[in-house]
Amino acid sequence: MRLEGIVNVNKHPGPTSHDVVRHLRRLTGEKRVGHTGTLDPSAAGVLPVCVGRATRAAEYVLQMDKSYRAEITLGAATDTEDASGRITAEKDVPPLDEHTVSGVLSQFLGPVWQCPPMYSAVRSKGLRLYELARRGEYVAREARLISIYRLQLLELSAGRIVFDVTCSRGTYVRTLCVSIAEKLGTCGHLSSLLRSAVGPFLLAKAYTVKELDTLAANGRLGEVLLPVDTALQHLPACILKTDSAAMITTGRPVPAEKLPENSLCRLYHESGHFLAVARYSGNQLHPEKVFWTAD
Repeated sequence: MRLEGIVNVNKHPGPTSHDVVRHLRRLTGEKRVGHTGTLDPSAAGVLPVCVGRATRAAEYVLQMDKSYRAEITLGAATDTEDASGRITAEKDVPPLDEHTVSGVLSQFLGPVWQCPPMYSAVRSKGLRLYELARRGEYVAREARLISIYRLQLLELSAGRIVFDVTCSRGTYVRTLCVSIAEKLGTCGHLSSLLRSAVGPFLLAKAYTVKELDTLAANGRLGEVLLPVDTALQHLPACILKTDSAAMITTGRPVPAEKLPENSLCRLYHESGHFLAVARYSGNQLHPEKVFWTAD
Protein backbone atom coordinates (compact mmCIF):
# COMPACT_ATOMS: atom_id res chain seq x y z
CA MET A 1 0.00 0.00 0.00
CA ARG A 2 1.36 3.38 -1.02
CA LEU A 3 1.62 5.83 1.88
CA GLU A 4 0.77 9.46 1.14
CA GLY A 5 -0.34 12.34 3.31
CA ILE A 6 0.95 14.51 6.14
CA VAL A 7 2.45 13.19 9.38
CA ASN A 8 2.20 15.48 12.40
CA VAL A 9 5.53 14.71 14.08
CA ASN A 10 6.45 15.66 17.64
CA LYS A 11 10.19 16.20 17.27
CA HIS A 12 12.37 15.76 20.33
CA PRO A 13 15.42 17.96 21.00
CA GLY A 14 18.55 16.64 19.28
CA PRO A 15 17.76 15.50 15.74
CA THR A 16 17.56 17.98 12.89
CA SER A 17 14.43 18.38 10.80
CA HIS A 18 16.27 16.60 7.98
CA ASP A 19 17.03 13.68 10.31
CA VAL A 20 13.28 13.29 10.85
CA VAL A 21 12.66 13.42 7.09
CA ARG A 22 15.27 10.72 6.45
CA HIS A 23 13.70 8.55 9.14
CA LEU A 24 10.24 8.94 7.58
CA ARG A 25 11.66 8.00 4.18
CA ARG A 26 12.85 4.71 5.67
CA LEU A 27 9.55 4.05 7.43
CA THR A 28 7.32 4.83 4.45
CA GLY A 29 9.55 3.59 1.64
CA GLU A 30 8.66 6.82 -0.16
CA LYS A 31 11.41 9.01 -1.66
CA ARG A 32 9.24 12.12 -1.77
CA VAL A 33 9.24 13.20 1.87
CA GLY A 34 9.79 16.76 3.10
CA HIS A 35 9.26 18.88 6.18
CA THR A 36 7.30 22.12 6.17
CA GLY A 37 9.74 24.50 7.84
CA THR A 38 12.90 23.82 9.80
CA LEU A 39 12.75 23.34 13.54
CA ASP A 40 16.14 23.89 15.21
CA PRO A 41 17.87 20.72 16.51
CA SER A 42 17.66 21.95 20.12
CA ALA A 43 13.94 22.73 19.75
CA ALA A 44 11.05 20.32 20.19
CA GLY A 45 7.46 20.10 19.07
CA VAL A 46 5.32 20.15 15.96
CA LEU A 47 7.01 19.33 12.65
CA PRO A 48 4.51 18.48 9.89
CA VAL A 49 6.13 16.14 7.35
CA CYS A 50 4.63 15.61 3.90
CA VAL A 51 4.80 12.20 2.21
CA GLY A 52 4.36 11.41 -1.48
CA ARG A 53 2.26 13.81 -3.54
CA ALA A 54 1.46 15.69 -0.33
CA THR A 55 4.93 17.27 -0.58
CA ARG A 56 3.37 19.60 -3.13
CA ALA A 57 1.32 21.14 -0.31
CA ALA A 58 4.39 22.00 1.78
CA GLU A 59 4.50 25.60 0.54
CA TYR A 60 1.02 26.23 1.93
CA VAL A 61 1.99 24.91 5.37
CA LEU A 62 5.08 27.13 5.30
CA GLN A 63 2.80 30.17 5.14
CA MET A 64 0.88 29.22 8.28
CA ASP A 65 1.10 30.95 11.65
CA LYS A 66 3.00 29.14 14.38
CA SER A 67 2.78 28.93 18.18
CA TYR A 68 5.64 28.34 20.60
CA ARG A 69 6.44 28.08 24.28
CA ALA A 70 9.79 29.76 24.88
CA GLU A 71 12.13 30.28 27.80
CA ILE A 72 14.52 33.23 28.09
CA THR A 73 17.59 33.04 30.31
CA LEU A 74 18.48 36.59 31.31
CA GLY A 75 21.90 38.02 32.08
CA ALA A 76 23.90 36.26 29.35
CA ALA A 77 23.97 36.80 25.57
CA THR A 78 25.28 34.20 23.12
CA ASP A 79 26.51 34.42 19.53
CA THR A 80 23.73 32.12 18.31
CA GLU A 81 21.04 33.81 20.44
CA ASP A 82 20.26 30.42 22.01
CA ALA A 83 21.84 28.02 24.51
CA SER A 84 23.96 26.28 21.84
CA GLY A 85 26.27 29.28 21.40
CA ARG A 86 29.13 30.75 23.34
CA ILE A 87 28.53 33.55 25.81
CA THR A 88 29.46 36.91 24.30
CA ALA A 89 28.23 39.26 27.02
CA GLU A 90 26.94 39.23 30.57
CA LYS A 91 24.87 41.86 32.35
CA ASP A 92 23.11 42.23 35.68
CA VAL A 93 19.39 41.49 35.71
CA PRO A 94 17.30 44.27 37.28
CA PRO A 95 14.49 43.41 39.71
CA LEU A 96 11.46 42.35 37.66
CA ASP A 97 7.81 41.72 38.41
CA GLU A 98 4.99 40.25 36.30
CA HIS A 99 3.48 43.67 35.59
CA THR A 100 6.77 45.00 34.19
CA VAL A 101 7.49 41.92 32.08
CA SER A 102 3.93 41.72 30.71
CA GLY A 103 4.15 45.39 29.80
CA VAL A 104 7.34 44.80 27.81
CA LEU A 105 5.85 41.76 26.07
CA SER A 106 2.86 43.83 24.97
CA GLN A 107 5.21 46.20 23.13
CA PHE A 108 6.00 43.44 20.64
CA LEU A 109 2.40 42.72 19.64
CA GLY A 110 1.36 43.50 16.08
CA PRO A 111 3.61 44.16 13.07
CA VAL A 112 7.29 44.20 14.09
CA TRP A 113 10.47 44.70 12.09
CA GLN A 114 12.95 41.93 12.85
CA CYS A 115 16.47 41.34 11.57
CA PRO A 116 17.32 37.66 10.90
CA PRO A 117 20.13 36.38 13.16
CA MET A 118 23.52 35.50 11.71
CA TYR A 119 22.99 31.91 12.76
CA SER A 120 20.05 31.32 10.43
CA ALA A 121 19.36 29.67 7.08
CA VAL A 122 18.79 32.98 5.28
CA ARG A 123 21.04 33.26 2.22
CA SER A 124 23.54 36.01 1.49
CA LYS A 125 25.57 35.91 -1.72
CA GLY A 126 24.66 32.25 -2.24
CA LEU A 127 25.64 31.10 1.24
CA ARG A 128 23.59 30.48 4.38
CA LEU A 129 24.17 33.08 7.07
CA TYR A 130 25.16 30.39 9.57
CA GLU A 131 27.90 29.24 7.16
CA LEU A 132 29.32 32.76 7.09
CA ALA A 133 28.99 33.09 10.88
CA ARG A 134 30.94 29.88 11.44
CA ARG A 135 33.73 31.36 9.31
CA GLY A 136 33.72 34.47 11.47
CA GLU A 137 32.10 36.62 8.79
CA TYR A 138 29.23 38.91 9.68
CA VAL A 139 27.13 40.73 7.09
CA ALA A 140 24.42 43.37 7.27
CA ARG A 141 20.94 41.85 7.19
CA GLU A 142 17.78 43.51 5.99
CA ALA A 143 14.98 43.68 8.55
CA ARG A 144 11.74 41.91 7.72
CA LEU A 145 8.20 42.73 8.75
CA ILE A 146 6.69 39.96 10.89
CA SER A 147 3.56 39.81 13.03
CA ILE A 148 3.18 38.80 16.67
CA TYR A 149 -0.43 37.91 17.40
CA ARG A 150 -0.18 36.73 21.00
CA LEU A 151 2.41 37.02 23.78
CA GLN A 152 1.51 35.65 27.19
CA LEU A 153 3.75 35.52 30.25
CA LEU A 154 3.57 32.12 31.97
CA GLU A 155 6.42 32.08 34.49
CA LEU A 156 8.84 34.58 35.99
CA SER A 157 11.67 33.61 38.29
CA ALA A 158 15.20 34.81 38.98
CA GLY A 159 16.84 35.22 35.60
CA ARG A 160 14.18 33.22 33.73
CA ILE A 161 11.02 34.03 31.74
CA VAL A 162 8.64 31.55 30.12
CA PHE A 163 6.06 32.79 27.62
CA ASP A 164 3.73 31.61 24.86
CA VAL A 165 3.82 33.29 21.47
CA THR A 166 1.79 32.99 18.28
CA CYS A 167 3.44 34.60 15.27
CA SER A 168 3.66 34.77 11.51
CA ARG A 169 5.96 32.86 9.23
CA GLY A 170 9.58 34.03 9.32
CA THR A 171 9.61 35.01 13.00
CA TYR A 172 12.81 34.14 14.85
CA VAL A 173 11.85 33.46 18.45
CA ARG A 174 15.55 33.56 19.39
CA THR A 175 15.78 37.13 18.18
CA LEU A 176 12.52 38.00 19.91
CA CYS A 177 14.00 36.73 23.19
CA VAL A 178 17.08 38.91 22.73
CA SER A 179 14.91 41.96 22.04
CA ILE A 180 12.73 41.30 25.10
CA ALA A 181 15.80 41.00 27.32
CA GLU A 182 17.17 44.30 25.99
CA LYS A 183 13.85 46.04 26.68
CA LEU A 184 14.07 44.73 30.25
CA GLY A 185 17.46 46.42 30.68
CA THR A 186 19.66 43.36 30.42
CA CYS A 187 20.75 40.75 27.87
CA GLY A 188 19.57 37.22 27.33
CA HIS A 189 19.15 34.22 25.08
CA LEU A 190 16.59 31.56 24.19
CA SER A 191 17.20 28.59 26.48
CA SER A 192 14.26 26.33 25.55
CA LEU A 193 11.78 26.21 22.67
CA LEU A 194 8.70 24.06 22.10
CA ARG A 195 6.59 24.51 18.97
CA SER A 196 3.01 23.85 20.03
CA ALA A 197 1.20 24.43 16.72
CA VAL A 198 1.66 25.01 13.00
CA GLY A 199 -1.69 26.14 11.66
CA PRO A 200 -4.11 23.24 12.31
CA PHE A 201 -1.30 20.85 13.33
CA LEU A 202 -1.32 20.68 17.13
CA LEU A 203 1.18 19.24 19.59
CA ALA A 204 -1.58 17.32 21.39
CA LYS A 205 -2.20 15.34 18.18
CA ALA A 206 1.45 14.83 17.16
CA TYR A 207 3.40 11.56 17.20
CA THR A 208 6.96 11.04 18.39
CA VAL A 209 9.41 9.19 16.15
CA LYS A 210 9.34 6.29 18.62
CA GLU A 211 5.55 6.08 18.35
CA LEU A 212 5.80 6.17 14.55
CA ASP A 213 8.36 3.33 14.66
CA THR A 214 5.93 1.21 16.69
CA LEU A 215 3.05 1.94 14.33
CA ALA A 216 5.18 1.07 11.30
CA ALA A 217 6.32 -2.19 12.89
CA ASN A 218 2.65 -3.13 13.33
CA GLY A 219 1.69 -2.09 9.81
CA ARG A 220 -0.41 0.82 11.10
CA LEU A 221 1.59 3.84 9.95
CA GLY A 222 -1.10 4.73 7.44
CA GLU A 223 -3.49 5.42 10.32
CA VAL A 224 -1.66 8.64 11.26
CA LEU A 225 -1.28 10.05 7.75
CA LEU A 226 -3.55 13.08 7.43
CA PRO A 227 -5.17 13.94 4.09
CA VAL A 228 -3.28 16.53 2.09
CA ASP A 229 -6.18 18.98 2.26
CA THR A 230 -5.66 19.17 6.04
CA ALA A 231 -3.02 21.75 5.12
CA LEU A 232 -5.49 23.73 3.03
CA GLN A 233 -8.43 24.27 5.38
CA HIS A 234 -7.79 28.02 5.39
CA LEU A 235 -8.83 28.12 1.71
CA PRO A 236 -12.50 28.14 0.64
CA ALA A 237 -13.82 24.94 -0.95
CA CYS A 238 -15.51 24.62 -4.36
CA ILE A 239 -17.38 21.52 -5.55
CA LEU A 240 -17.12 20.44 -9.22
CA LYS A 241 -19.26 18.11 -11.28
CA THR A 242 -17.56 15.26 -13.14
CA ASP A 243 -17.02 17.09 -16.46
CA SER A 244 -15.45 20.14 -14.78
CA ALA A 245 -13.38 17.93 -12.46
CA ALA A 246 -11.98 16.08 -15.49
CA MET A 247 -10.98 19.39 -17.07
CA ILE A 248 -9.24 20.59 -13.90
CA THR A 249 -7.24 17.37 -13.48
CA THR A 250 -5.93 17.71 -17.03
CA GLY A 251 -4.80 21.27 -16.39
CA ARG A 252 -7.68 23.15 -18.03
CA PRO A 253 -9.59 26.04 -16.44
CA VAL A 254 -13.32 25.87 -15.78
CA PRO A 255 -15.94 28.62 -15.46
CA ALA A 256 -16.82 29.57 -11.89
CA GLU A 257 -19.07 31.83 -9.88
CA LYS A 258 -17.61 35.12 -8.69
CA LEU A 259 -14.78 34.87 -6.16
CA PRO A 260 -12.21 37.46 -5.06
CA GLU A 261 -9.90 38.03 -8.02
CA ASN A 262 -6.61 36.10 -7.81
CA SER A 263 -7.76 34.17 -4.72
CA LEU A 264 -7.01 30.49 -4.08
CA CYS A 265 -9.50 27.73 -3.28
CA ARG A 266 -9.73 23.96 -2.77
CA LEU A 267 -11.42 21.95 -5.49
CA TYR A 268 -13.38 18.75 -4.86
CA HIS A 269 -15.23 16.31 -7.05
CA GLU A 270 -18.92 16.12 -6.13
CA SER A 271 -18.16 12.71 -4.61
CA GLY A 272 -16.00 14.49 -2.01
CA HIS A 273 -12.66 13.52 -3.60
CA PHE A 274 -10.05 16.29 -3.22
CA LEU A 275 -8.63 17.32 -6.57
CA ALA A 276 -6.55 20.48 -6.66
CA VAL A 277 -5.74 23.98 -5.57
CA ALA A 278 -6.94 26.54 -8.09
CA ARG A 279 -6.66 30.28 -8.56
CA TYR A 280 -9.67 32.36 -9.54
CA SER A 281 -9.08 34.81 -12.36
CA GLY A 282 -11.30 36.22 -15.07
CA ASN A 283 -14.41 34.26 -14.05
CA GLN A 284 -12.52 30.99 -14.25
CA LEU A 285 -10.78 28.57 -11.89
CA HIS A 286 -7.27 27.88 -13.11
CA PRO A 287 -5.65 24.73 -11.62
CA GLU A 288 -2.49 25.72 -9.77
CA LYS A 289 -1.62 22.34 -8.26
CA VAL A 290 -3.40 19.10 -9.12
CA PHE A 291 -3.02 16.44 -6.45
CA TRP A 292 -5.30 13.59 -7.48
CA THR A 293 -7.46 12.73 -10.49
CA ALA A 294 -11.23 12.57 -10.36
CA ASP A 295 -11.51 8.86 -11.10
